[in-house]
Amino acid sequence: MASTTAAAAPQLPGTLEGQLGKSPARRRPRRRRVLALPRSGKVVLGLVILGAFVVLAIVGPYVAPYNPSSTNFTPGLHPDAAHWFGTTLLGQDVLSQVLVGARPTLVVGFVAGAIATGLSMVIGVTAGYIGGATDEGLSLASNVFLAIPGLPLLIVIDTYLPQGARSNTILIGAVIALTGWAWGARVLRALTLSLRNRDFVEASRIIGESRWRIIFVEVVPNLLAVLASSFLFTLLYSIGTYVALAYIGVTDTAQWNWGSMLYWAQANNAATGNQWWWFLPPGLCIALVGMGLALLNFGIDEFINPRLRAAGVTGRSRRKVKLSNRPRLGLTPVVEAPR
Repeated sequence: MASTTAAAAPQLPGTLEGQLGKSPARRRPRRRRVLALPRSGKVVLGLVILGAFVVLAIVGPYVAPYNPSSTNFTPGLHPDAAHWFGTTLLGQDVLSQVLVGARPTLVVGFVAGAIATGLSMVIGVTAGYIGGATDEGLSLASNVFLAIPGLPLLIVIDTYLPQGARSNTILIGAVIALTGWAWGARVLRALTLSLRNRDFVEASRIIGESRWRIIFVEVVPNLLAVLASSFLFTLLYSIGTYVALAYIGVTDTAQWNWGSMLYWAQANNAATGNQWWWFLPPGLCIALVGMGLALLNFGIDEFINPRLRAAGVTGRSRRKVKLSNRPRLGLTPVVEAPR
């Protein structure tokens, strides 16, 4: 009898059930989203672009139709069925060079991005949390690397490398990482300074947890979004730096990558000779990878900054939550994630 009375109880207009016109028994429980980033179109498009090039870097050397260094073809052919991207003035297949050159370019970028992000995390978080003389010394090192021009320093370091080491992508990535960690360390230091006096950090310190456990268990997890953004930006910087070094002929020009393709195109006056199919494919690949990384970075910025969080919401979702497409000046529209 009690259950019948409860089922027949009227729905109050002020309750959530009255607004939706559904009883709690009929509502389906929503699954809570652990990560809201894939909801943004920028992140989805960036992941698709970056994932496509990662797959290309893995399978590219195996699916290349010809040897990229072979000069057995007719020089200067326009793109056709046999050579989709045409041939160079030296009689080499451009498509094969693009496919083979994707792996070294991305490997150097990921190696440099991972090493630089790790250095910036260790140095920045340590300086911000410990403070004192440690903070002053690590901050001085960061300022020195920020003041030194990166590209001239890399050129000087590369000239002292053995000839065989100039084609080692792991070593080149590590050298590029030396000039790409300082700005991330400064950002992480500033954020750590704002976190080290929070209640949860103070509670861990009071119960006697070690300093390094507090850093890596309590502080670093709260910086994951910033670390991801730092990694993407450093990855983009590393790819651009490696392409620039290869383009000016500092690295081994016999190793095929997108920068060395531009080097040989410039050395043979492909632009003035209207050989656009020689330099346009590697240039487009570099631009697309940069666009994918930038889109991912924009999505992370929306995830971090509540002022940008409504930017990835579609018009239909805005109308559903009664959010205006033109928010009032001075107000920050924030869309709460469904629970």
